[in-house]
Amino acid sequence: MTVGVLVFPGSNCDWDTVHALEDLKTECRTIWYTETDLRGLDRVILPGGFAYGDYLRSGALAAHAPVMAALERRVAETALPVLGICNGFQILCERGLLPGALRNNASGQFRCSLETVRVTAAHPLFPGLAAGTLLRLPIAHHEGSYTVPPGGLGALFEQQQVFLQYADADGVVQAYANPNGSVANIAGVSRGSVVGLMPHPERAMESYLGSADGRRLLSSWLEGGMRHGA
Repeated sequence: MTVGVLVFPGSNCDWDTVHALEDLKTECRTIWYTETDLRGLDRVILPGGFAYGDYLRSGALAAHAPVMAALERRVAETALPVLGICNGFQILCERGLLPGALRNNASGQFRCSLETVRVTAAHPLFPGLAAGTLLRLPIAHHEGSYTVPPGGLGALFEQQQVFLQYADADGVVQAYANPNGSVANIAGVSRGSVVGLMPHPERAMESYLGSADGRRLLSSWLEGGMRHGA
């Protein structure tokens, strides 16, 4: 199994992600944004950071990088498992591989904190993370408020595309547990084999960091990719 970690000018969580994958005994390769051939990869992660300095909108420029056209083809042809983390989530939304968009936090401030998220809908690429599972994961973003066009929210829930929601310590989704103003407290969504989330699992690999739930999430995704046939 080989995981590709895409790298754009401004990515700053790429090596954190590589370290996390290697800690999970997974072979990985960094893939520069100019690459156009993703053959040989079993799954791909778009890491966090500030691709192209977040000019225009977060992820707007990176979404048009050559590697994204190659990624889109692989997803369409082989249902390649893809995970976008923070800036990676923004890029996937800008490319249209995931629904919705990320806008400025409701507070207008950069938010960096450890948050509780609840698995809303179980996803086949995350075996063992049943609906209702609670995870403690860090966030670090300025544009993390998820939004969808009017009338689109109901469809996301009906189609079980809402993967994670911010919740309180008891797993209750409510306004005060929302760190950025995301509609319906949404912290992660999916479309087929593509999943995006704002929290950083690669920063929660050891309990001394405040949580090891990132290890649980990434391990589940790696296992799910194997079951998926990648």
